[in-house]
Amino acid sequence: MRKLKKAARKIVVALIGFPMLILGIILIPLPGPGLLVCAGALFVLSLEFDWAEKHLKYVKDKLKKLIEASKPKLD
Repeated sequence: MRKLKKAARKIVVALIGFPMLILGIILIPLPGPGLLVCAGALFVLSLEFDWAEKHLKYVKDKLKKLIEASKPKLD
């Protein structure tokens, strides 16, 4: 029973996450929140997939660097 629940959860996460990721990739060149949708999809997929967690960490690190670079320097 436990294996069935784990498999069902993985399937549900995949059925939600992959279409979100595809939609986000389509939205990247268009005006709109393409990167935000991709990040959300990676978050959903990282609940069950290790590769998505690795990519989500990469995106978070890049976003933090971008935010730090955009802050005004107070020297």
